[in-house]
Order: sequence, then structure tokens, then C-alpha cells
Amino acid sequence: MAPEIRSEIVQVLENSRQELTSAASSLSDQHAAISPEAGRWSVLQCMEHVTFVEGRFLGWLEQAKHLETPTVDKDKEARMAAMVTDRSFRAEAPEAARPTGRFTSVAQALDEFNDARTRTIRFTEERSGDLYSIEVVHPRFGPMNGAEFVRIIAGHAQRHAAQIREVRAAIGH
Repeated sequence: MAPEIRSEIVQVLENSRQELTSAASSLSDQHAAISPEAGRWSVLQCMEHVTFVEGRFLGWLEQAKHLETPTVDKDKEARMAAMVTDRSFRAEAPEAARPTGRFTSVAQALDEFNDARTRTIRFTEERSGDLYSIEVVHPRFGPMNGAEFVRIIAGHAQRHAAQIREVRAAIGH
């Protein structure tokens, strides 16, 4: 992978990290635990979900199948990134990825998310030469190369940053 593409993918991860951090920061732990209505997640629940999924997806990347021929489809990459960030439709999280109340503070949630994101960035930097040569099968989106999958990870954090902003607006913070 060309250095500028690797740099771009890492920057996408960093930007989504900043977006999620900004959305959750400066909120009291008490307010972060408030669910705006039945069936909607609190900020802490959103953070728990994003952190869990980040770790899970990184595990899938680490165990990914190696392809003999790299697959590069920049249009698909862009479509996937746009689709995952689109909040005009509600996606139901699978049971395993639903929050369980693991986080009790914004600081704890941000620390664990940042640890997970740092591991994702490290993987992306270390494997940048073959991100297009690994394949992960996402249960909803199907087969994807590593670069597409990393963009899904970044987009997932952006999606939930938008959700956190919605929650904050709904609870008046």
C-alpha cells in the first residue's frame, strides 16, 4: 500500500477517534448514564458498544484470511464508509454487542475506547502493506478487504458519535 493511502486510512481512524471523544467529553457521569427514552442508549452505553465492537472487529482483522490477489475497490470503500455512518436508518446491534453496563464513568469509557483505537491504528500501520490482501467477512456487509474493514471501524465510531450528540441534545446537554 502506498504511504499516502496508509497515512489516509490512519488519519480516518484518528479523525473518528477525535469525533467520538469530542461527542462524549465534558459530560458528567450522571448525565452520561441517562437514556433519553425507553429503547435508546445512554452515552455510556454507546461508548461501551463502540469499544466492544472495535475490539471484536480488530480480532477479526488479526485472524483474517490472506488473499493471493489484492482486491482494491475505492468506490466500495467509500460506499461502505458512507453506509455505516448513515443515521437515517436504525441498525439493531446483535445481542453480543449490546451494552451490559460495563462503564460507570466517561473517563473509563474514553480510556478503554482509546486503548482499543490505539491497537487498531497499530495494526493498520503494521499491516498497511497488505490491507488489500486480507479478507474479512462481515455478517451484514459480506466479504471485505482489510482497508474496507478499517473504514467500517472508523465509520462505526462516527455513527455513534452522531448518536451521542443526539442523546446529549435529547437530555439537554
